[in-house]
Amino acid sequence: MIPRIAIGAVVALTTLAGAGVAVAASPGGEPCMPDSAARPTCISGSLADGTPYAFAVPADWNGAVVVALDYADGGDSEPLTERLLADGVARGGTTRTVTGWHIRDAIDNQAEALARFEQAYGPARRAIASGSSMGGFVSAGAAQLHPDVFDAAVPFCGGLGGSVGQWNQKLDTVFVLERLVAPGQPVIDIPADVPGAQQAWIDALTRAQQTPEGRARVALAAAIGQVPAWGTNPDGSPTPLPDRRDATALQEGAYLALAGGSLPYIGQAMSSRGRLTEVAGGNPSWNTGVDYAAQLRAADPALLRAVHALYDTAGLDLRADLDALAAEPRIAADQAAVERFAQGLVFDGDLRIPVLTVSGTGDQISTVAQQQAYGETVRRAGKNALLRQTYVESVGHCTFSPAEQQAALRVIVERLDTGGWPATDERAMNTRARELGTDTDPRYLRFTPPAFNRPYPG
Repeated sequence: MIPRIAIGAVVALTTLAGAGVAVAASPGGEPCMPDSAARPTCISGSLADGTPYAFAVPADWNGAVVVALDYADGGDSEPLTERLLADGVARGGTTRTVTGWHIRDAIDNQAEALARFEQAYGPARRAIASGSSMGGFVSAGAAQLHPDVFDAAVPFCGGLGGSVGQWNQKLDTVFVLERLVAPGQPVIDIPADVPGAQQAWIDALTRAQQTPEGRARVALAAAIGQVPAWGTNPDGSPTPLPDRRDATALQEGAYLALAGGSLPYIGQAMSSRGRLTEVAGGNPSWNTGVDYAAQLRAADPALLRAVHALYDTAGLDLRADLDALAAEPRIAADQAAVERFAQGLVFDGDLRIPVLTVSGTGDQISTVAQQQAYGETVRRAGKNALLRQTYVESVGHCTFSPAEQQAALRVIVERLDTGGWPATDERAMNTRARELGTDTDPRYLRFTPPAFNRPYPG
């Protein structure tokens, strides 16, 4: 673990009404973001491995800092940054440009970036790891690996099934699609021409969507892989939440999650699969011994009903397709690759700092069932008191409003300041977001995720 350090900074502490403790930022940053009412200063540089980092610090810094993967890729222009600066909170972090799927390195980089920040501005009163997507995964990893460095974590839309589990789940989806819908398309061995592979897959799914048989089998793959039956339009705009009684609408939602929008599930399955296989030094995913009929029985009940209805409409025999899948040769993993990939991280649930997760129910990349796996792991470790999990009724990957994100970060600061959790139910979270000011109605909701079907270890 990397201990927190604060070198060469003398800080003056004064009381800031309504914001706890204000810390006068020590010399180390340059004035930046000239349009910001928070009058911030900024620092930037490179970590030991060459990863860029950057931070923005308000003039009336209250001692809290949020550290995120991907911040150095333009986080200073995000609406959330201005909201946090107005709260007196510093925000910054790194990029994934160097580490990529070397998740453990990206986690360690968050601690190193915080150390660079404290060298410039003095010790943080509250250090919070928080990011989105891979950044959510990394922030949960920082909570597990660096609880001596960070005080809390707020993972947004992170794949908290862990490195191995989440990619086993993606293998299931792509395997079923290839066997029943798009024979010959890549599953594990991704060609060098990744854009070509992505387009070939999307073309194949688009053709399948034109026939009753194809639509039924697309829905089957989505149900087995726990893909949401809710997706975005080709231009990335949101679609209405499908009626759970409408098989046609649910199937269209699943298809759009797989092949629609600006970040289709199948596109990310191709691009990231190739990179993570290189990192692991072999294939870290398998479906040997997996019972897809059992996974279907445990699928979202509404989508399961839709699958049966769609198969009936198409005149297909669902049992015959499931038997065909059971008879197909399976994909075995390279065990050494599994062990290397697991280092990237498998969650153990042994929390020592508070963690608040925020997940979208219609997220096609970080599927919401993974949150059940994370929560169950924490429960088994006896650390429930340190975890709260919240859900937003949103479609697409990490499509939270700035107010919804700010509300979550305010909750974790209050948890740190008081030693107890404030209310995190949907009513309390939506009230917080509204009070912070928002152009869209907050969408926190009461939600219980389905059991994740590919936990590792499992």
